[in-house]
Amino acid sequence: MAEAETWPEVELAEREKRRELLLTGPKLDERVRAAGGRLPPRLFTLPLLHCLEVSGCGSLREPGPGLAQGLPQLHSLVLQRNALGPSLSPELGPLPALRVLDLSGNALEELPPGRGLGPAEPPGLPQLQSLNLSGNRLRELPADLACCAPRLQTLNLTGNCLYSFPAALFRPGALPLLSELAAADNRLRELSPDIVHLASLKTLDLSNNQLTAIPAELADCPKLKEVNFRGNQLKDKRLEKMVHGCQTKSILEYLRVGGRGCSKGRGKATGSEKEEGRRKDREQKQKEGSEEGTEETEAACRLLLRVLQASESPAPVTVSVSPEVKDVRPYIVGAVVRGMDLQAGNALRRFLSSQTQLHEDMCERRTAATIATHDLSAVKGPLLYEARHPRALKIIPLGRREARAKDLVRQLQLEAKEQRKQKKRQNISGLHRYLHLLDGKENYPCLVDAEGDVISFPPITNSEKTKIKKTTSDLFLEVTSDASLQICKDVMDALILRMAEINKYALENKEGEPVSDSRADAVAGQPPGPEAGQSAREGGCAALVVEQVRVVDLAGGLKVLYPSRMDLKGAAAHVTVLR
Repeated sequence: MAEAETWPEVELAEREKRRELLLTGPKLDERVRAAGGRLPPRLFTLPLLHCLEVSGCGSLREPGPGLAQGLPQLHSLVLQRNALGPSLSPELGPLPALRVLDLSGNALEELPPGRGLGPAEPPGLPQLQSLNLSGNRLRELPADLACCAPRLQTLNLTGNCLYSFPAALFRPGALPLLSELAAADNRLRELSPDIVHLASLKTLDLSNNQLTAIPAELADCPKLKEVNFRGNQLKDKRLEKMVHGCQTKSILEYLRVGGRGCSKGRGKATGSEKEEGRRKDREQKQKEGSEEGTEETEAACRLLLRVLQASESPAPVTVSVSPEVKDVRPYIVGAVVRGMDLQAGNALRRFLSSQTQLHEDMCERRTAATIATHDLSAVKGPLLYEARHPRALKIIPLGRREARAKDLVRQLQLEAKEQRKQKKRQNISGLHRYLHLLDGKENYPCLVDAEGDVISFPPITNSEKTKIKKTTSDLFLEVTSDASLQICKDVMDALILRMAEINKYALENKEGEPVSDSRADAVAGQPPGPEAGQSAREGGCAALVVEQVRVVDLAGGLKVLYPSRMDLKGAAAHVTVLR
């Protein structure tokens, strides 16, 4: 009973019959350490629990016995950023109702039978759909993974030490529902042609490995829509260039007709004399030193970013930083991007989704950094980044009426409480997820335009005044952080790169009818400026213009200039940056 008294969240969940429980924070680390590096047995006496998350605990080395027996209705188990490892003892399963399992960011080195995910016969995780093992130290996957979780749809293995996939993973019918496979940043040396047996595969990310060839059989995956092989050492140099910029359709077509760097398989013997003749013609042209085909491929695939220095911009944007933000949220980086086409197809949706993904992953749910994007035409510079008291900070939040920060936070807190009450869960969605980032702060950070309007209140929301619309072509971007300036730059690099990829995709699919957007219908539809359209098609490429933004102190002294010559370096492999 003494142990149970130190876990008030567990008692509250039991008393209110909650279906969701979240355990995190510095006090959790102390209590887990006192419990011997495991969770308390009392936790495994909540049979109504559907969702359990225990994250950010450096003392948690094993979940503890009794989890499978005590939580039979568990649907989601998140044990991320702890210290689980080198294996799981005892094994997690059987968990008959589990659909989501997140073990990312731990110290797992192996998952053998008895100390892994669960039994293979009968399946320990029969309903599991999503498995995240990224950010561990796994050298190999359990050979019986497909038997343990036969209904798996998403498998994330990014950031481990894998040299190969187990053969059983690609056995015919082993994982008939698997649609997403991510194994970037490992040590994979080869990809088996048997991957063709993943009949539902839609997305494959094997970037930053040690692959030298791609099997031609990959082109036979019937539903494959997106591949990423960047950062490998492919022997076929033409294919190497294609994976750094071309669409998946072009890459698969190249494999289908037997690119010379493909693994042995169907591509080596098509059975068609016509295709064989074409292949020989290509090889002969390559022997003769013809660069025409390669040049065409490069022109079709490359993404182009043109950096315009602040001195070259007719109306440069400058952000002045008040010293009061030093103790609140001290780091900010800005950039202007011109030439985006958000009207074609679902470009706007893809753009907003990319921000959400960056917030979840690279920004660590906004705890490391926060992105804000604005319609440049509505931004009145120069801008001021300062800290204000919650009663003095007024903003028109996205989709809401004007409110003071204090009232907005109070309203969000009430909404969060109502969410928990209605769903009987501890986790919440939307802006409510980030309220805890303001805990203990006497002043809140904000970005103010020349008219005195707050256009950004990080890490919570932007202003309705500068909201992105389908008709937006020129954008002002900002990234703020209380962790470091470098994370701001890294996130900004990633955001601009994704914008270039989205813009290229939108231009290549221009013939598609734009999806209707009620928000766009509500504004006066003005087409992008002529200079944006010209830059976006310069040289037949998807070009964006990135204008430098200066961040200065109140005396005018330079603090940050982005992008500098040291920025956007990581994009050089598949993006041409003209400075």
